[in-house]
Amino acid sequence: MALYSEKVMDHFRNPRNVGVIADADAVGEVGNAKCGDIMKMYLKIQDDKIADVKFETFGCGSAIASSSMATELIKGQPLSQALKLTNQAVTEALDGLPAHKLHCSVLAEEAIKSAVKDYYDRHGIAYDPALFAGVEDCAHCGEGA
Repeated sequence: MALYSEKVMDHFRNPRNVGVIADADAVGEVGNAKCGDIMKMYLKIQDDKIADVKFETFGCGSAIASSSMATELIKGQPLSQALKLTNQAVTEALDGLPAHKLHCSVLAEEAIKSAVKDYYDRHGIAYDPALFAGVEDCAHCGEGA
């Protein structure tokens, strides 16, 4: 059995939505240089939906693939749906990740939440802080962001 699925390899070799949105409505950054994975996610919001999303990821192939897949899963979705995206859903969409690489899908989930939180904060939109618990920390490596 191959270590990585064809989908992981495809999203690593041909990542979707890579780059920066210069006039982004929201930006989320998560990770920690000590654990080697850092992700920055940019959102363009129109009518409470994600009209465009881009990412920059410093990390391994699994982190890049997770970032790419996560952006594909939330593009065009309402913010409320994007917040429901779990690392398990990202992993499943990639047809799995090795156990020691599951933290990469966690990073993708956290980056989305961080960006949505930034959007809410910028626009004075009330939210339940519990929705964003742990986003400020690098949950997969135990270090503060």
